[in-house]
Amino acid sequence: MELIALYDSPIGPITLTFDGEALTGLCFDVHDDNCVSPLNTKHSPLNTSIRWLDLYFSSRRPDFTPPLALRGTPFQLRVWQALMDIPYGETTTYGAIARSIGCRSAQAVGQAVGHNPIAIIVPCHRVVGSDGTLTGYAYGIEKKQYLLELEKQSLIP
Repeated sequence: MELIALYDSPIGPITLTFDGEALTGLCFDVHDDNCVSPLNTKHSPLNTSIRWLDLYFSSRRPDFTPPLALRGTPFQLRVWQALMDIPYGETTTYGAIARSIGCRSAQAVGQAVGHNPIAIIVPCHRVVGSDGTLTGYAYGIEKKQYLLELEKQSLIP
């Protein structure tokens, strides 16, 4: 059974998808008439994901990860795990990720990053170009910049 919910974030609607036990997708700007209200469900992974997003968008670093069901190729899964290893409030490059997972191609890493099904929680927004420029965010550079600035604000005591 797939469950779909809509989350109203400060930078636009976010669609969340779940299988019976975990979050399977998180993306911006997707609308579905079959969405459920997060306030009207007892679905634990949904509630955990909503709590994570509420903390994140209130400039507080979540200290947990909702249950995730990442589905991809073995290479994509390695790249997505590398994304999860990027510290909150920091950035890295496609090339650095490639080196960290023993891959010769930053471009291949970029393609895998671009197929990340769970934005924000699997923080693809923390990957920048080799010269530090904000590049390659499927939901737009403005959203990427917002997310990075939000994380830096929450690090200020």
